[in-house]
This record gives sequence, C-alpha cells and structure tokens, in this order.
Amino acid sequence: MSAAIDSPELRARLCAEFERHAVQRPEQAASAAEFIELLADPEAFSRERVNGHFTASAWLVAGDGERVLLTHHRKLQRWLQLGGHADGEADLAAVALREAEEESGLVGLALAGGIFDLDRHWIPPHHAVSGHWHFDVRYVVRAGASETFVLNEESLALAWVEIAALVNDPLIDESLRRMAIDWLQLPSASRSA
Repeated sequence: MSAAIDSPELRARLCAEFERHAVQRPEQAASAAEFIELLADPEAFSRERVNGHFTASAWLVAGDGERVLLTHHRKLQRWLQLGGHADGEADLAAVALREAEEESGLVGLALAGGIFDLDRHWIPPHHAVSGHWHFDVRYVVRAGASETFVLNEESLALAWVEIAALVNDPLIDESLRRMAIDWLQLPSASRSA
C-alpha cells in the first residue's frame, strides 16, 4: 500500500468535485452536501472513524460500454461494484482506480471523467468491526484491451454483467440499479470507449 496522501489542496479539489457533481446531478445535491460536511473531519479518510468514512468505487465498464464488472462480495454476500477504503488517501479517484486494479487483476484500466455517483450506505457489523457508514464516491473506470479478470480473496466471484439487465433485476442493490439507469441515459458515444 502506498503512503497515505492527504492535504488541504486535495480536500479542496474534492470539495469542488462534490459541488460540481451537485450542480450536474441535482437529485444528489443533498448527498453531496453530506459528503462535503464529512470532508471537514480530519479522520474522514480513515476506516478507524467509526461514525463513517470515505470509500471509493469503480463503475468498471467493458470496452463496448455495455457491460460492467461486478464482484460477489465475500463479507457482504451481495453483488456490488469494485471498491474499497481510502485508508488515508484523499484522492478518491486514485483509490477507485487502485481498488479496481487490485480486485479485478485487470491491467490498462483508465479513469473516465469525474464523480459518477455518490452513495452513503450502512455496513453491518462483521467480526470485531462495528457497523458503520460508508460515504462511497463512485467513478467510471474503463477496461483496457483485456477483459480477463483474476479472482482475489475479497470476492466469491467476478462477472461481466449486461448493464441493461441490472435495471430490472429485483435482487440487485438499489445503488447499482441507479448507476445502470444513469449510465444508459448517457449518449451512446459517451458509453463506448
């Protein structure tokens, strides 16, 4: 793991990204305000902050823009996007990219644009870790030439899933459905690599 990276400049940049996202996605303005409020806490990027902390996720899309890579999360026992804890790093886009690389084994991944989605969700207690909130910042990450993933210990399975199928899947996480709908509303030229 790289050294923790946090600075007033990185926090100011992230605050500006939250503000921009609130303007671009008015339905997420209240969430953006909550995320901005959390930014004021010196421990916001630490998983030791038991009231909640920042995490980052990747909406990892295939080259055709029609499929997303999901993980069947070992601890949560649900299909979710790839992502993880910031662990002291305030550059959440870099965290999302790193987590996507680590959890998928894919090489040649690339960030595409700024914040795609914000989601605050409850994580239930697990072993010695008490329940807590994740303030999850999601970014679009595009797969490179290879889509052959490698399973790691955090996942029970990985799968490329048709994004359109997520919209009507009654078993899928609601935030995944929201991201699928948002993705499909983009112009097709924006969705394909």
